[in-house]
Amino acid sequence: MNTVSTSRYLDSLLQGQPPASPLSWLNELRANAVDRVGALSVPTTRDEDWRFTDISPLTKLSFQPAKHAAQLAPAHIAQWSIAEAAARLVFVDGIYAPEHSFNRAGITVENLASGATSQAAAVQAQLGRHARFERNAFAALNTAFLHDGALIIVPRDTAPAAPVHLLFIATRKQAASYPRCLVIAESGSALTVVEDFVALQDAAYFTNAVTEIALAGNAKVHHVRVQRDGPEAFHFANCAVSLASASRYRSVSVALGARISRFNLNVLLAAEGAECSMDGLALIGGAQLADTHTLIDHARPQCVSRQLHKCIVGDAARAVFNGNIMVRPGAQRTDSSQSSRNLLLSGKARVDTKPQLEIFADDVKCAHGATVGQLDVDEVFYLKSRGLSETAARNLLTYAFGAEVIERIPVASLRQRLEQTVLAQTQAPALGALQPS
Repeated sequence: MNTVSTSRYLDSLLQGQPPASPLSWLNELRANAVDRVGALSVPTTRDEDWRFTDISPLTKLSFQPAKHAAQLAPAHIAQWSIAEAAARLVFVDGIYAPEHSFNRAGITVENLASGATSQAAAVQAQLGRHARFERNAFAALNTAFLHDGALIIVPRDTAPAAPVHLLFIATRKQAASYPRCLVIAESGSALTVVEDFVALQDAAYFTNAVTEIALAGNAKVHHVRVQRDGPEAFHFANCAVSLASASRYRSVSVALGARISRFNLNVLLAAEGAECSMDGLALIGGAQLADTHTLIDHARPQCVSRQLHKCIVGDAARAVFNGNIMVRPGAQRTDSSQSSRNLLLSGKARVDTKPQLEIFADDVKCAHGATVGQLDVDEVFYLKSRGLSETAARNLLTYAFGAEVIERIPVASLRQRLEQTVLAQTQAPALGALQPS
């Protein structure tokens, strides 16, 4: 298609919306989102939040949602299965695939399309309440397509030991999918959930995901997010988390795939004693662009947050990290720290990192820092003195840099698989590593 204006482009993406729901409140939510899509436009580098991320290549392609799910053999699913999972929901090009899904977790794990009716009160109270779309074109577009999605509800004082696996598979070129996840952790509950985005083809497609996670008092959620889309994919995602009193949220996000990816993670510490820990890794090469924006909002006193984000960038790739810590008036005795550490493997690789602190309280302990550099020549020399070649030494150090984040994934089989992926991708030829002069 010819390039169209950014506002008209969003309108073109609205084609192929799912049929109306029997639930009036859900139809109203979708209609409000459609109105916002009509009022917004695709962000450009003129917008402050997108000034490092040019997504104009997206607007030169046409994407429409798949009408029917592709039929996949069990072997296709098996390559991404998580042995420890007690429940799994599979979505193929955004469409729920019940034949590949199961639930042995003893909690609500079901398609959002049916769960909005069977769990109407809980869903209505939370859906669309955390991931606001009034000024976010992609969140509005996702909400306009609300239909299939993942619904997880963990009852009070329930803590399944095994993780829940949400698997999103892209199979069609130029297909648009709108994954939606809603996780509700009731008081005293605990859950590990894995969001996993994968592909069976290498052509361009568009994934626009929204996840909302609501933690009641003393609840605990460990959230693992893995983005390993195809090399020509466009992947935009928004995740919004709300924490009640003494709740705990831990996240590990890993971005490996996609031509252009953007992940917004907003965490609201909405009650005293809440804690969050957020770790991220972007490992990219070629001409990839990976953008991560985070907001940790300390809205109440005595909350704790920790954040570590790492980027490994090779070839002519570009990584962006913007991490904002907000301490609101009255949020005394806040304890927050943030670290952005970035490794450049080639002369053309680029990282734009911007850690931010906005503090409006006076009794706080907050710190942030950022580093961008290449491999330490002394460390390379040390390994060479122990018998490793130059290439092997550099590969080992690069792997160790990324493995620090991977090691924090609590699911053993997934962690081991990603360690192998990171090890393979950190080989010098793969990321265009700087060679010794």
